Amino acid sequence: MDVTGHTPLSAAAAADAPQRLTVDLAVSEGPVLLGANGALYGIGDDGVPSDAALAPLKITSITQKPERGAQHPNGDALSVAGSFFRNGGGEINVMMQDVYAEWPYENLGIDDYLPKVDRIVKEVSADPHGDRFVYIPFNEPDCIWYDLGVSDQARYETNRDRFFEDWKTVYRRIRALAPDARIAGPNETGYHTRLMTDFLAFAQRENVLPHVVTWHELGPDSLRDFQGHHDDYRAIERRLGIAPLTISIDEYANRRDLSVPGQLVQWVSMFERNKVYANQAYWDAAGNLDGNVVRTNIPNGGWWFFRWYAGLTGDTVEVTPPQPHTVDTLQGLASLDTSRRQAQVLLGGSDGDTDVVVRGVPRSVFGRTVVATVAEAAWSGYEGQHAAPRVLARTGLEVAADGSVTVPLRDGHRMSAYRIVLTPGGAGTPSVASVPWSASYEAEDAAITGGRVHTRGTVADPNGYAASGTKDVDSLDTASSRVDLTVTVPADGTYDLAILYGNQSGAPATQKLLVDGTDPVTVTYPSTQNWAYRAKKDLGVELSAGTHVLTLAKGDAAVTLDRVDLTARTGAPSASYEATLADIGGSPSYDYSSSAGVGTGALVLREGDRAVFDVYAPRDGYYTVVPRASAAVRLTLHGERVPAAPDRPLRLYLVAGNNRVALTAGHSAVRSLDVSGAGSTDGTLSYAAASAVLTGGAKLVDSAHAFGGSCIDDLGNSPVGAAEFTVHAPDSGRYMLVVHYAHDDRRDNGHAYNTDILSRTADLTVGGGAPRRLTFKNTWSRDDYWTLGVPVDLREGVESVTFRNATGRAPRIARIELGRIHCRT
Repeated sequence: MDVTGHTPLSAAAAADAPQRLTVDLAVSEGPVLLGANGALYGIGDDGVPSDAALAPLKITSITQKPERGAQHPNGDALSVAGSFFRNGGGEINVMMQDVYAEWPYENLGIDDYLPKVDRIVKEVSADPHGDRFVYIPFNEPDCIWYDLGVSDQARYETNRDRFFEDWKTVYRRIRALAPDARIAGPNETGYHTRLMTDFLAFAQRENVLPHVVTWHELGPDSLRDFQGHHDDYRAIERRLGIAPLTISIDEYANRRDLSVPGQLVQWVSMFERNKVYANQAYWDAAGNLDGNVVRTNIPNGGWWFFRWYAGLTGDTVEVTPPQPHTVDTLQGLASLDTSRRQAQVLLGGSDGDTDVVVRGVPRSVFGRTVVATVAEAAWSGYEGQHAAPRVLARTGLEVAADGSVTVPLRDGHRMSAYRIVLTPGGAGTPSVASVPWSASYEAEDAAITGGRVHTRGTVADPNGYAASGTKDVDSLDTASSRVDLTVTVPADGTYDLAILYGNQSGAPATQKLLVDGTDPVTVTYPSTQNWAYRAKKDLGVELSAGTHVLTLAKGDAAVTLDRVDLTARTGAPSASYEATLADIGGSPSYDYSSSAGVGTGALVLREGDRAVFDVYAPRDGYYTVVPRASAAVRLTLHGERVPAAPDRPLRLYLVAGNNRVALTAGHSAVRSLDVSGAGSTDGTLSYAAASAVLTGGAKLVDSAHAFGGSCIDDLGNSPVGAAEFTVHAPDSGRYMLVVHYAHDDRRDNGHAYNTDILSRTADLTVGGGAPRRLTFKNTWSRDDYWTLGVPVDLREGVESVTFRNATGRAPRIARIELGRIHCRT
């Protein structure tokens, strides 16, 4: 998307006028709730996803099954509670009927269910955080057990009365065991005014009102109808004289919406506007926040959108989109924080040009000028990594006499979300945003041989997977299958090539990449959940200025192709993280006297204050980190505290994905944390599987895709089994231990959509220290090796690093690496 200066449109151009999204900072909707960032089965196990992926999102609620529930193999509420609460989570909804194994739930009668209810309540009540759980006694009762959706009124009333009696019985049973328990319901598959009216009247009369009212919004029509549902529900409350209850939409969005920033902004904006809680639906795999976390720790475009959402502070304000309550159109939400002197706008969902008109800009807060910083979070696939969102523009703007500012956005993409931050203008000029040349090419528009164009993720097929341009190319499974893309680049040089793909072959798959029909290069694609569950492969290609044909031809297995992006490489990857947009602790102040550099001013830290930055790394390795500050600061990364001089580079070890870097100071004005590099491994220690001493049945086996061609297998299920590496630390201190592992454990519960993947665990012991339990997420294939980073403390000299699992199977291990968190050389 281009961001340019505003030019008045002529009458002749009116037909092509940009859409207008209007934000009124003078009309408050109340404090930011952040209620729409929840997830159903978003956490699979403690550590899946990682703490660094969870903490920045400030998740207000998640929905999980009861402990030892048979519906899915993981995601037990008490088992994930530690992970959720230590990362700032709010409440856990317990989907109590997920204690059953079958879908729909086996109907064995209320007498079978009540003992299960007793066990669940007793276990949750005994948890130290028992008061932060909410019980959902029934799930989708309109379809399961009670058939409340029947059109025949007599049958409806019979089924309704049976449900109501069971609701009353279970409600009172829960409250008898836990008098302060909070209970949620009725939890239908959608909003039905007939049942809701009857339910509230009954519950009020029998004194069994839920503390949280729940229902699901799962169809594309919800983007049109939710406001009406919400308003109808509140009207029922008023008619019955019921004080407003908390609303939780504990399942929302179609499969095509998840991971897609431009789709998610449509859902989140309507939930936040109405101050309700909402959890994304569980359509596929547990443990990835419903499609927003890649592997365990890597953000995709959806994650960055929710990171932006978590960064809203102050009050939300009125936003008027061009087509309110309309499916797949431009929508947005905005906030104003007068104490921080910031306004933020999140928008997306439409192609083309947009003028964002911000009205009611208070001169007492912003002065006569503002700096507008615009960034984009693009769709990178469900499993496609996304670097820190690219800043598209930093622009100084005068506030008009009527108190408005117009920020024009051009060539927007409907699958992207955009953030506009307004801060007071100061002296100096913001640095011009560096936006390299880039172009995208849809695979379905290419010359296709031996393949098929498939339509996905449209309104007509909402639970189809998302695809760029709603199409991809599959069935590339013959010897002659190929896709020829004609591309044109402006200059000689290296270009970053990003391929959105799917690979369900069960192992890494290859294609041949040719430029103008020559010099074939093998491209290897890691496995994905299925052919349509999109991931992203990044590589570089040398191109001369002009037009070329890029060919992706079948290699050893079929791969589905969606889109190819070409971006001019202008140097090592780099990002500048603005301090005024960081998470804060304490009471720092905001200084906007200078708009030079990143343009958003400085965060003034004193003793007791801190700023936390979310820093992206494309791979495990060393990066150059520079604090832009007025005085000395202290950085804390992976538990290592590092003193830093202003504007002096540090060489720090970052893990692939998100890294939380905390910054403190005695007194320093911090403008940004600048990070650059591609992840150097110079200075790291590497130990292949073959170097480990194996006992108790663990063995070394051949593995073509493992480092060195072999891996450790059959480790675990034995109290004497172990894989012990002997490492040589050059000095004492904190290191990052990176484990290269693979496994593909699953348990098929017979669901039509959930994959029911399993994690494996291993106990890590360093030297004579206490064992530490590590969780390794499923890698989709026993031959696809992912990494898990774990900070450890080593003594100088020889040390042992040992993996065990006495009661279960550990993953396959291909190698380990060790890098000093702060490398001083």
